Amino acid sequence: MTLAIFDLDNTLLAGDSDHAWGEFLVEESIVDADEYQKANDKFYQEYLNGELDILHYLSFALQPLARHEMKQLLTWRKEFVEKKIRPMMQASATELLDSHRAQGHTLLIITATNRFVTEPVAELLGIEHLIATEPELVNGRYTGEVAGVPSFQDGKVTRLHDWLESTGESLDGAWFYSDSHNDAPLLRKVENPVAVDPDPTLESIAKENGWKIMSLRG
Repeated sequence: MTLAIFDLDNTLLAGDSDHAWGEFLVEESIVDADEYQKANDKFYQEYLNGELDILHYLSFALQPLARHEMKQLLTWRKEFVEKKIRPMMQASATELLDSHRAQGHTLLIITATNRFVTEPVAELLGIEHLIATEPELVNGRYTGEVAGVPSFQDGKVTRLHDWLESTGESLDGAWFYSDSHNDAPLLRKVENPVAVDPDPTLESIAKENGWKIMSLRG
């Protein structure tokens, strides 16, 4: 099966689910508003700049999961999806996914955002396969630590190769769609790299390499 691989934030979604989760926590007074908002915005800017220390960020981002029971987290997540994720959904992204389905391709999301946040988003998009950063879960409760390699930059390549080995899939003829220069390592690994509403750095890389550039935002 040919793989059609998609970044999630600012690619399939018209926004960043990880940053939006932080905004939701602030708006619902689940975290200290001023302190958390400043840190959330700072980490997001570092991500955009290609300067993010992913482990430092995750030590911040996963703490709210560790502080609360799973039942409460799932209740909040359901509200988050309705308030924050549905407004980010794009009809053009659905059409792109459907075009790959019509060709019999296997659809896969690969994202640096953690699985707790992204799993329901993948379900909304009808995509069965998801590679995400894994928050450590012990006895039904999050620890605030990361399990395994974060799915970020070169880590996406590592995690994808692990997934390929476990599933028997291959990168022959594969597509990968992303908006971010942080995904350049994986874009270079596929036969059909596509820059989607790319940031300026990725746009330059795409032009230099003759990659397709497209927009899902019109």
